[in-house]
Amino acid sequence: MTAFICMILLAGQLNTHQSSPVVHLEPHSNFIKLDYGGKLLELINAPSVVVLPAFKPMIDSRGRPWCVDVKNLGPRSVRVVDKDRFSVMVVLGQTEHICSNGETYSLQH
Repeated sequence: MTAFICMILLAGQLNTHQSSPVVHLEPHSNFIKLDYGGKLLELINAPSVVVLPAFKPMIDSRGRPWCVDVKNLGPRSVRVVDKDRFSVMVVLGQTEHICSNGETYSLQH
């Protein structure tokens, strides 16, 4: 019985993570908007470089720490950068969880 309850709790956590609202870059854009915080950004035919918000946010619209999941659906790798030093290559099929503390961006796993 305990194992069954653990399985239900785990399934609920997995579904919660997957239920993030999904957004896409606007056509001919390479900028991640502030309001993408707390969402899953799917990249499809994205430019080779995508830029994080220049103003590093601390919280999203729901009052949680500002993070965005960036999922690359192809067809090529995409580099996500900010104006300072942050840079991460998101390869085909990969998802990166990028967070801001108001001063810097970082990867969270």
